[in-house]
Formats: sequence, C-alpha cells, structure tokens
Amino acid sequence: MGGFFGVVSKGECADDLFYGTDYHSHLGNLRGGMMTWGRKGLRRVIHDITGEPFRAKFDGDLRNLRGNNLGIGCISDTGDQPILNHSHLGSIGAVMVGAINNLAQLAEDACRNNNFHFSEFYEDGMNPNEVAAALISSGDTIEDGIRNMQDSIDGSCSMLVLTKDGIYAIRDALGRTPVLIGSKPGSYCISMEPCAMFNVDFTQEYELGPGEAVLVTPDGYRQVVPPREEMKICSFLWVYYSFPASSFEGRNVEQVRYECGKRLARQDRGSGLLEKLDSVSGIPDSGVGHAIGYSHESGIPYTRPFMKYTPTWARSFIPQDQASRAHVATMKLIPIRELSHDKRLLFCEDSIVRGTQLGNTLKRLSRCGASEVHVRSACPPILFNCRYLNFSRSKGLAGLAAYRAIARLEGIELTGEVAVDDAKLAKIPLDEYIDHTTEKYAKMVDGIRQELGLTSVRFQTLPDLIDAIGLPREKLCTYCWDGKNVSACKCCKHPCH
Repeated sequence: MGGFFGVVSKGECADDLFYGTDYHSHLGNLRGGMMTWGRKGLRRVIHDITGEPFRAKFDGDLRNLRGNNLGIGCISDTGDQPILNHSHLGSIGAVMVGAINNLAQLAEDACRNNNFHFSEFYEDGMNPNEVAAALISSGDTIEDGIRNMQDSIDGSCSMLVLTKDGIYAIRDALGRTPVLIGSKPGSYCISMEPCAMFNVDFTQEYELGPGEAVLVTPDGYRQVVPPREEMKICSFLWVYYSFPASSFEGRNVEQVRYECGKRLARQDRGSGLLEKLDSVSGIPDSGVGHAIGYSHESGIPYTRPFMKYTPTWARSFIPQDQASRAHVATMKLIPIRELSHDKRLLFCEDSIVRGTQLGNTLKRLSRCGASEVHVRSACPPILFNCRYLNFSRSKGLAGLAAYRAIARLEGIELTGEVAVDDAKLAKIPLDEYIDHTTEKYAKMVDGIRQELGLTSVRFQTLPDLIDAIGLPREKLCTYCWDGKNVSACKCCKHPCH
C-alpha cells in the first residue's frame, strides 16, 4: 500500500519529516524516500528498505536534509519516490499512494499529447507516481492539473506535491485513502496515518474530503479543489492496514477491531462452541484487536499461544514474492507449547487471502499438541483482487483461497497457468458464493476449512463488518468481497467487476 508524510515549517523540517515518515513503515517495505526544499535548495534521498527498516537506512541522511523548511517523505510499494518533475509549471517533487490500472494508456497519451519523457520505472512498467505527476503538470495550473489527474485515473491516487511555495495535499477522488493535516506552533504536517502526528507534537486539525486538495504553506492551508460528494474509503484500513492508534472519519481502528471481534463471537452463540473453548487468541499483530473483542463478548479467556518476534520481522504481506512472504510468516511467529498442548483454541485473523501462510502457521500448533484449532476471519471471504491499493497480491484468481474452494465445488481443474485458470474461474457466477445465507457459500467456507486443516472456520458477514465500522454502506469500498461499490472505469465508463 504505502504511506506518506509532509512538513511545512517556518523553521527546520527534516527531523519531523524523518519521524513522521517512519511512523508509516507498517504500510510497506519496498522503498523509502525523503525530499526537502528551502534555502539549501532541493535535497532528495531514496533507499531500498526491503532488508532494513526505514529509520536505520535514513538516519545518516538527516544532516544533508536539514536546513530546509519544506519536505515530503514516503514509504512506497510502487518504486522509487519522491520523484522530480520539471514542466511549464516549474519544478515539483511528488509522492503518491494508490494503484493506477490504466497506467500504460495514460503514459502513452502523455507522451503523445504533451511530449513528456518518463525516466522512472517500476518492475516492468512505468512508475505510477511519475505518470500522476505528469498529469498534474499537463494542466494550465496545478489546480487544473489535479482535476485532470483525478478524472483520468482508473484506480486510486492520493498525493503530496512539493513546490517552492508549499505542499499540495491531494486525497484520492473517491477518498479510498485518507489525508489529514496537523499543526503545531510554526509548522503544519500532512499525514496518511493520524497516529504519526502525536509523538512529533502535531495536533490533528483537518481531514480532507474525497477528491479535495489543499495548499499548505508555513502560514496555513487553503482549499484549492473542493471535496466531492461520493466517498468509497477502503474498509481494510480498519480491518488490517492501519495502525491501531489511528482514526479515520471519526472511527478509531482499534475500537472497530474490538467491534468486529464481538460480532464474530455473537455468530458463535448457540452453536455450542463457546462452552468448549479453552482460550481465544489473535494472529499477531492485526488479529489481536479482533480477538480481544471476541474474548470480551464471549467471556472466554484471551491467551497468546503465538508470540511475534518483533525486533526483525516485518508484516508478512509486504514482501513481493510468495516464497518470501511464507518465510516471513513462518519465522516471525513462535508457538508456545504450554499454552497449546491439549487445548481447544480459537484464533481471530484479520482476513484469509491466499490461506497458505495461515495454514502453515496453524499446522505448527498441531505439533504442539493442540486438540482443536478454530479460526474466525474479521472480514468476509476475499473473491476479488484489489484494484485500488494492492492489498491482495495474488497472481490470478486461483491464488485466493475462496476461489480455490469454488473451483473444487464447480469441478474445475486448475492448471497453474494464471491466464488459463483465470479464464475458467471468471466464468463462474458468484452471487451465491458472495451471499452468506446460501448453501453454496457454506460449502465454499467448508472447502476453505478442509484445505487449511482447521476444526472450524467462519467469516464475518459483510453487514456485520459494515456495522462494526460504523459508516454508511455507500461510503465504504467493499470491492474485494463483493466486486461492487466501484465507480465507472475510465476505459469503458461501466462499473468493473
């Protein structure tokens, strides 16, 4: 996913920028970058942070970044950031978070119509940040360019744009990611995670609306693009992505996770399970809040039969390849035999995406002598790869545990070739698999249980998840669960499914 932080100050900005950016490290570990501007000119530094945390990699760079009063920083999962762009609007630096699905077409149009030359690359294609910055630079003004960028992108894009006068803070057109402004005497900050403000003494002052853009200067901030009516903020911010101390749209992440857990416990009432369980646990770290809510609601003791080795192991969704993800998931969690042997355990997990990591993790409990292992997912089965924030990184539909279960039920033999398997799976009508009240849904869930080798598994229903978050249904993006709630594509003008 990634995250960003910006500082505009009447004095020095580098130290606040460094710590504020570091507080977004849980959102990615591919690249980190910072850029400052002021009386010492434009300074930029970018590092690979796949092997070391952001703070360790950048600590030695602070001296060169100091002396300026404007700065932007980024934890990136889409290549090198910040980028530099030079156009008729002047020089700008930019960082972005999001996913651009029509990237190749936008780059081709920009080269053809505006004679842009792109130099930044990510994997086998263009750097999305550079293309987004080019769209902004194509306008007569930065404000016009922001509108052009938002209207052109199929996907999502929140940005910070650094100029010599200040920082433009831009929230995604449908508000899928948050952007917030904080202040302290002599300085303003812009952050995706509000928890990043507190320990650098900023107080949250303003939360941008969907599509809104503001220009932040040392003297304050002013709106340059008004907010839009429609919002589709990502529900996974509360389920998994965000740090528990953060709040968005008035809803705290940790409180929502407690509420999710409570609703999962209510599902199990009357089943006879609650009377048999010895303890409730959370898969660290994001499953912990859900498990505490389950424990409070059910009255079953909370224990920790898995401990996360926090000094070195990052979140396991972040590494780019499946082998690395599986290795991290295995290494970071250490089982405690004394809390597992001959116990009937229930684990809360934020989500079940591929299922391979969870299955391998929980198999180790069998080696510790656990008599029963039950799992409760804080969100519904994932049936669609995220088109907006790169949440689910499965290559093809068959990478999703739910789709593999559906394939078995439908008698479809998977070949392991993504294009071939996707063509087969895409033809399956999903309505009954999405609806948690149907027989097909129940059979899909049992198929997931069998593949993972669990005593039982249940998923949060979509109505209960929405209720736990506490925002109106129409304001939330729920695409990965139901394939709906998307606006028209820029390519075909019809909702994507």
